[in-house]
Amino acid sequence: MDKAKRKAIIAGNWKMNKTPKEATALLNEITPLVKDADCEVIACVPYVDLAAAIEATAGTNVKIGAENCHWAASGAFTGEISTGMLKEIGVEYVVLGHSERRQYFGETDETVNKRTKAALAAGLKPIVCVGELLWERECDITEEVIARQIKLDLWDVSEEELKNVVIAYEPVWAIGTGKTATADQAEEVCAFIRAQLAKLYNQDAADAVTIQYGGSMNDGNADELLSKTNVDGGLIGGASLVAEKFAAIVKAASK
Repeated sequence: MDKAKRKAIIAGNWKMNKTPKEATALLNEITPLVKDADCEVIACVPYVDLAAAIEATAGTNVKIGAENCHWAASGAFTGEISTGMLKEIGVEYVVLGHSERRQYFGETDETVNKRTKAALAAGLKPIVCVGELLWERECDITEEVIARQIKLDLWDVSEEELKNVVIAYEPVWAIGTGKTATADQAEEVCAFIRAQLAKLYNQDAADAVTIQYGGSMNDGNADELLSKTNVDGGLIGGASLVAEKFAAIVKAASK
């Protein structure tokens, strides 16, 4: 992390876990453990938990994010949620382009781009996820895959808008598998992402972007991963559902 240039951010991605009552209980556990954090702390929760989560974190330093949003302001999109709906209830962040959305629900770089621009237009801060499949890494095309995603997902996003974008590098082969990229592998790709941002914008703009690592970061490996210059935080899956483990990761990011 380089806190002199950019914000460190630890965001929990709860995925499809926790009822509203359970969400309140978990956040009531988390908030006192992270109250002195020297980093941004976010809980990205299922849609039905958002109101309860916002109420549970009122007056605390924990921000609430959604796990997706639609690009249209309203319309015939059964089952979808608009950016305006999220903004009105107090959501600040939204995860976009997560590999599970791409894998199971047909998300493409084009739809991620449309959602990203809609989120920014509404005043939300998108956490845009990029990452390679195991097959793509084995074929030694990680950089080509990442470069394409960065360029397409951020297409027509201005330098001013980029200030509100967070990038999450999540090697797909390390999500929910227990496998983790080594700290050096994470640093290598996060540095590559920053270099791509510098090409698309400029070095100052790239240096200001928070780039998280999201691939089985936990309380045991967070210190080493976060010691790397270009790893500015984490998008945390399973460990975000256990208050003590999540707090330990926040503590690592607060050093």
